[in-house]
Amino acid sequence: MIVKSVFITMAVVCFSFKGFATNYYFSSETAGHRDMGTMQDPFKSLDKIAALNLMAGDKVLLKRGDVFHGSAELVGLVGKRKRPIVMAAYGEGDEKPIIDAHGFLNGILIKDCSYVKIKGIEITANGGGVVNYDPKKSYMRCGVLVTTSKEGIYPGITFDNLYVRDVFFEEPGFERGAGEILTGNGTQNYGWGIRVINQLKGAILKDLRIENCCVENVAHSGIRFTGKHVLSQGMYKNIQDVKVYHNKVLYAGGPALQASVVENIEFKGNQTNHSGSPDDSRKWGRGSGLWVWGCLNAMIQYNSFRNANGPGDSAGCHIDFNNKNVLIQYNLSENNVGGFIEILGNNHNCTYRYNVSINDGSRLKIKGETLGAGTMIGVNGFVGNGKKPVGPFNIYIYNNTIFAKESLHPEVGFNKKTEGILIANNIFCLKGYASYDERKQFLPSSGPISRVVFKNNIYLKTDNWPDKGHVMITDEAPVYGNPQFVNEGGLDIKDYIPQNVGLIKNKGMEISLIPGDTIGLLGGFRVKNDIVGNRIKGLPDMGAFEVQ
Repeated sequence: MIVKSVFITMAVVCFSFKGFATNYYFSSETAGHRDMGTMQDPFKSLDKIAALNLMAGDKVLLKRGDVFHGSAELVGLVGKRKRPIVMAAYGEGDEKPIIDAHGFLNGILIKDCSYVKIKGIEITANGGGVVNYDPKKSYMRCGVLVTTSKEGIYPGITFDNLYVRDVFFEEPGFERGAGEILTGNGTQNYGWGIRVINQLKGAILKDLRIENCCVENVAHSGIRFTGKHVLSQGMYKNIQDVKVYHNKVLYAGGPALQASVVENIEFKGNQTNHSGSPDDSRKWGRGSGLWVWGCLNAMIQYNSFRNANGPGDSAGCHIDFNNKNVLIQYNLSENNVGGFIEILGNNHNCTYRYNVSINDGSRLKIKGETLGAGTMIGVNGFVGNGKKPVGPFNIYIYNNTIFAKESLHPEVGFNKKTEGILIANNIFCLKGYASYDERKQFLPSSGPISRVVFKNNIYLKTDNWPDKGHVMITDEAPVYGNPQFVNEGGLDIKDYIPQNVGLIKNKGMEISLIPGDTIGLLGGFRVKNDIVGNRIKGLPDMGAFEVQ
């Protein structure tokens, strides 16, 4: 009996001990001789993480200011919603601990994990090759990679206040060759900022959150989500319920933000600048501020997209093909060479509304150098090289304010396969003129487009929209006048508040279903506020602002 009692007591003690969370401390500079993982005697190497058997509530703490060479690999970890497994910083001051993954494929790898939070870490991975490099294989180096290798549901991965910088696969001086920039997504080895990849149909990554992070100077994409491509046209996506809030992506060599095959994703309050940056020969040199492909229910709001560069795409925010219910609202788009509105094929019930565009669409069409001119509005049915155009279907473009300086002539074009489009309540203020897409399938002789509602837009001059001899659709009831912006030519949203109240106030039309559309927009057509938060009362005003 005594032996049995002792055994039971020991079991209870062990069970109770398992219920407590453990903090594991790491320092590359002050590690003790015994390597115990305590604050007084911390671990030195990130390799120790794999042997820790981390459980819900446990924390891996890296000392502020220390540089850890290597990769932090978190595999098969299971936290809980209220007790995630955390990697964060400890120590005095504000300086972040640094993971330097030079020569490693990932700064932080999270594979087959649930409820893991990474907070307050700096990651860099500037070249360094890989062990056993095979020139026949494709490689990528990631600041942070989230992925799956087993079927299952993996919820609750969170990144907060990370700084991911200088991520390249190749060494400085590497040259990509002139043709690489003209390929669809790049074909060579690149460095990426934060990547989320799920290539398993039977695995679901869900409830992901990336907030308050900065990604700067990476070879390709800044923050990118990639689900299983064969799921792009269906209603089931294997990445679900994602929030990307208040991040900055600067000087990415590819797109700043990108999502493929994701259900329910919101990009809110993010800032992108100089996506498609060509300032390092290792970069791709092409990319929009944000684009989505194969997504279901995407909300893109209160972001700023500036200075996107590249010979193709490179808009502020564009809708690639195979999407449903994409809402782009309350954003600033400025000086993006690819333009303001770009909508590709097989998209259903998407909108651009209450956005401000400043000097977008400067790119010229130059044979062999660019893939097309920058657009003010470009709507086409592209669904892949060599495939016949499809749609898009039921597109709503309303209450946007568009300004372009005199030297710019952004392009307007609508593919003949477009079915259902509404353009209303917008302000087109071009000091120069709008050009048109000269390709045959975009000219009036290839039309007409079915189910068009195009009326009640303001134009500074008649040449702010191409005439009916050159473009598939024209405004049936245009309004001409000068909105008299507060600071024409400025780079801030509020510079484009109109002062011509008589031209603007209550002159908008209520937006309703395009004839033949039975779905409309997710959440409806009517919004409560304008781009700066003013309440919309009565009829909407013209453009993105409700005049006070």
